[in-house]
Amino acid sequence: MMDQRIDVLVVQPILPAQMQQLEAAYRLHHYHSSTDKVAMVRDIGDRIRAVVTTGGKGFPAGLLAQLPALEIVASSGVGTDSIAVEACQARGIPVTNTPDVLNDDVADLGIGLVIAAMRQMPRGHDYVRSGDWARQGMMNFTTTLTGKVLGIVGLGRIGREVADRALALKMRVAYTGRRPQQVAFDYHASVEDLARTSDVLVLTCPGGEETRGLVGARELAALGPDGWLVNIARGSVVDEKALVAALRDGGIRGAALDVYADEPNVDPALTGLPNVVLYPHHSSGSIETRSRMSQIVVDNLAAHFAGRPLLTPLSSPA
Repeated sequence: MMDQRIDVLVVQPILPAQMQQLEAAYRLHHYHSSTDKVAMVRDIGDRIRAVVTTGGKGFPAGLLAQLPALEIVASSGVGTDSIAVEACQARGIPVTNTPDVLNDDVADLGIGLVIAAMRQMPRGHDYVRSGDWARQGMMNFTTTLTGKVLGIVGLGRIGREVADRALALKMRVAYTGRRPQQVAFDYHASVEDLARTSDVLVLTCPGGEETRGLVGARELAALGPDGWLVNIARGSVVDEKALVAALRDGGIRGAALDVYADEPNVDPALTGLPNVVLYPHHSSGSIETRSRMSQIVVDNLAAHFAGRPLLTPLSSPA
């Protein structure tokens, strides 16, 4: 009997439990693990009606062009800078992502990085493990969070969650963005102005061309030798060479990063520095949140092919 299931291209898989649901409902083609992707797309590209991917892996315009029957792109993740959204829109193909469900986890990780950097938690961890504590007390003094100004670049959903957590730590909050918002925090018209008044600058803005290199040498200089940078946005937002120079030369005191310019191939000039806390782009990586994100992907596909409204459409057919 001929398999009548809808053909779905898996550019990047979601969690196993949700992949099992997809396997049962659709005919999946595993692009991510194919040893000959060109041949795969040549053979089945004209049958593909849906794509499953993640914000990290994305979906390029070149691949889109090879899928003439494509109807929907369902991505697990909030970021869409790696997805050819405009090209999809031009063809009337909706793109879905998974906003909101990861806000708390990302904000938790962001504040965790603030604490880890300013209180030098990785250094303390290594100090105990090494046995140095038995020989003498840790001599490196750390930085108090209470009363410090936490500047947020991009006061969106995640930025607001970071602000709430910072207030609970008795920090003061300021922000910058495209426009002032109806909040009690001080607004600054530019990142440079915000950096100049901040003790720690937290990046929660979207990635993409509009924010590429938003934080460079000038902004880092404004943050100054006692300042800290925390990036939970996208690696493209920061001029990484300028960041390395600032960390190496004392331009800023330290940084804590979840994202990088070339993931997962992080620049050794960055990983070799003692005043940076590193995390592997895993801020939403709790089992609870990733499960919810994966289920939204499944549910968006089910809604589309049943003719129901999408749960989380990023773009809709014109």
